[in-house]
Amino acid sequence: MGQRMFIALYPPAAVVEEMEAFFAARPQLPWIDSAQWHITLAFLSSVPAAREDELIERLRAGFARKTAPHLQLVGGGAFPSLERAKLLWLRPVALSAELGALAVTARSVANACGATPDGRAFHPHLTVARLRRPIHAMRWMRIFDAFTSQSWLADEARLIASYLGEGPAGRPRHEIRARFRLHQDD
Repeated sequence: MGQRMFIALYPPAAVVEEMEAFFAARPQLPWIDSAQWHITLAFLSSVPAAREDELIERLRAGFARKTAPHLQLVGGGAFPSLERAKLLWLRPVALSAELGALAVTARSVANACGATPDGRAFHPHLTVARLRRPIHAMRWMRIFDAFTSQSWLADEARLIASYLGEGPAGRPRHEIRARFRLHQDD
């Protein structure tokens, strides 16, 4: 079996600080550690070790041709539904370029390298809380609607190896395997 990995965009330190301040004032939920806040472009449940170098090189080439989007976090949502939420997230909005095009590139490259991405449709989100028991999250969505981050240029994607249960408090441990620059419009 191969390595669990994902390809993601990360908010910059200034946006992380905004989010940390917003959630610190709301300690009622188990917020995810800010070091793990990211926007997943593709989740790869099994990357064959023999294909990792090829995956990295193809991602590097594919992302070099993609325009870096300007992103902003605006409001949020819940999975699987507001009525039975187990996961709360903030919504990344692309102010320029298309976020979906990055996900298509990540998934296409992974598939070509034998690291088939999960079959879920791309739904851009940045997970902020995982709940042990489902809650009705409408109140939290009203609170999230009050949050709008500053915008940032997402000019780097990362390939991350995920080790379940190896992080603090039994959380996953994430290891950066590669960083990929995205093209910047002049």
